Amino acid sequence: MTKHIVKSFNLDHTKVTAPFIRLADEIISPKGDIIVKLDLRFTQPNKEFMDMPAMHTMEHLLATYLRDGGKYKIIDFSPMGCQTGFYLTLFGPVDLAEFKDYFKACLKLVAEAQTIPGTQEKECGNYKSHSLANAKKFALNFLNADAEILK
Repeated sequence: MTKHIVKSFNLDHTKVTAPFIRLADEIISPKGDIIVKLDLRFTQPNKEFMDMPAMHTMEHLLATYLRDGGKYKIIDFSPMGCQTGFYLTLFGPVDLAEFKDYFKACLKLVAEAQTIPGTQEKECGNYKSHSLANAKKFALNFLNADAEILK
């Protein structure tokens, strides 16, 4: 069995201050595509956590808004199991300062949202577990803290 190293396990979670945006990984595919994985951290690791309904709602909203802007070619947007943020995987390269502005614009849309996309039983595997109010709270916390960019 091959031993794989998960790069996020090398991040010292005791030495970072959330919220932040971090380049978690960058690889070149066999065909030469640059694939970038970003760590979008909303809460302080091992101190604060996003409740699941808020995280689920944030996932639905940001998965939509990040793609709607058309600026980036999104591969995947996924919540972290530790409930502190999300991973965004996309085709790169990515200028992190430019992305931060784009992400903040998407978070402003979250803060202004009146509805949640994809919340019908036929569209979502846990359609009853959402909290727009709490998702907005986490979006505003991220925006008001003016997240740091980590490399």
